[in-house]
Amino acid sequence: MITPFSRSARWSASADFPLAVGPATMMSFFSSLAEPALPVLPASPMSHIVTLVASLQAGSLTTALAGIAREYCEGRHLTWLAEGEACEFTVKKIPDIARLKMALGDKPIDVLVSRYRGRRKAVLVADMDSTIVTSETLDEIAAQAGIKDRIAEITKRSMNGEIDFATALRERVAMLKGLDISALERTWAATQFSPGARMLVATMRSFGATTALVSGGFTFFTERVAAELGFDLHRANTLLDDGSSLTGEVGEPILDRDTKLATLKELAEKRGVQLAATLAVGDGANDLAMLKEAGLGVAYHAKPIVASEVTNQIEHTDLRSLLFAQGYPASVFKGGET
Repeated sequence: MITPFSRSARWSASADFPLAVGPATMMSFFSSLAEPALPVLPASPMSHIVTLVASLQAGSLTTALAGIAREYCEGRHLTWLAEGEACEFTVKKIPDIARLKMALGDKPIDVLVSRYRGRRKAVLVADMDSTIVTSETLDEIAAQAGIKDRIAEITKRSMNGEIDFATALRERVAMLKGLDISALERTWAATQFSPGARMLVATMRSFGATTALVSGGFTFFTERVAAELGFDLHRANTLLDDGSSLTGEVGEPILDRDTKLATLKELAEKRGVQLAATLAVGDGANDLAMLKEAGLGVAYHAKPIVASEVTNQIEHTDLRSLLFAQGYPASVFKGGET
């Protein structure tokens, strides 16, 4: 059978990880958000905040570009979160993001819009594959069996909402029947974290947020990713084996888009906050429900169906942009880099 991953007590992560809830926890969370190190925007009749984040690999965010964006949106209170990389300003109404990007010359700058109040979130729910990690782990397991192209094509259609997720998952796992379970360890050894993933989790946890890794992938990987990056809990599907090889089956029930949304709601309830105080990030069709319901739902280098339905998108930058979108300046980021 698959050997459970050994991890320290500090970073223990599982579906039933005990969450700190109640008045004391809430006081701690909101006290952390008021920490003097964080900039505080002035009282304002403005309803939203526009955050600009530039891809430093393609060029910096200049004062001129920030000024163009603020003028286009009729914004106020321009504040720099990271010199040459990220800034924010307040607006009375949500701008047309596509037109704003055109005004910026279609440069590699991500534009994120959040509500003026309650922008720092108490709950983070993150997808794993192609979000927190750079790969689709099921496709990489398939590579070990020499059938990556066949399985990757099904994955692509599933993540773009063309076929039912649960049906597609069962079909792909069945194709792995008989694969030695050592293939999972080899896949894990080659798995890489997305840029900014460690900073995202560490910073939000340091300011009192509950962080959850919720994936349609497998617990073999979510357990390890959660332990390494410090997520408070993880949930995913279970690959079944006979002690030496995969049986071609996955544990039931399947964790799908509905389960992801249910987890988001559950964690918000346990923290005693509204969904407005939650942040969700993902890239595929099975993330759409939680992205639409979260207080801040962000599509990360998303599949076309997701990009067409979610306003806030990270297309050019990394996961640190989720921190900038909550008003965290780079000076308070925790966790170093991956």
